[in-house]
Amino acid sequence: MRVVNRIGITLVLLLGCGGTRDPMVEMQRTLSSAPDYTIVLEDMQAEEGLFPKYYHRYRVVQGEKQVETNWVEVQEEIYRKYEPFLGMALASKAGGEVTDSPHPAGLNYVGNPTYGHWGGGGFWMWYGQYAMMQNLMGWGMGRRVYRDEYDDYRSHRQNRRPYYGKNKDFGTNGSLTKQSKPSFYQRRQRSLSRQRSGFGQRVNSRIGRSRTGFGSRGRGFGK
Repeated sequence: MRVVNRIGITLVLLLGCGGTRDPMVEMQRTLSSAPDYTIVLEDMQAEEGLFPKYYHRYRVVQGEKQVETNWVEVQEEIYRKYEPFLGMALASKAGGEVTDSPHPAGLNYVGNPTYGHWGGGGFWMWYGQYAMMQNLMGWGMGRRVYRDEYDDYRSHRQNRRPYYGKNKDFGTNGSLTKQSKPSFYQRRQRSLSRQRSGFGQRVNSRIGRSRTGFGSRGRGFGK
């Protein structure tokens, strides 16, 4: 076990042995008494080989404070479970309400009068001291949340379904995530290229052996 204690956040993570426990659940348990938090799947990667290994990296945000973990080894089952949610909040707590279905980080603060209000244009307006939150959460300063998106998010949350944004621009396949996390997609493309190359080599090797065997049988038959 490794204890990460920074900026007032204490996280206990199971590391180094690919344990069967879910690190996200462990972090939630550790932060259960905190007034608010957001646990974001910051990055992930898979190591190829005879014995593949899988890793996550998390970011935990509490108000203006945030901490990133080191790489955490996880079981393949855990890796696949969260694979669609890169850059999203896996769980969050705001105003005493816990949300454990994946959603765009920070969206759980929208609609809370502590952090802002609905403007005349029908979109959420943060109070001055929280104006940086959308940037902190990885939205980009220009993105607005309108009531219909917020209502859509609430419907997904009530039904405990992941929410990828109105235009599905969050998550591993989302356009905003692809802009903000280019290194992940570069690693994934290199991995896919290696897999295709390895598959091609195996196919060529098998074809070569097949041709060699056929030629040998042919010469024997003609004798």
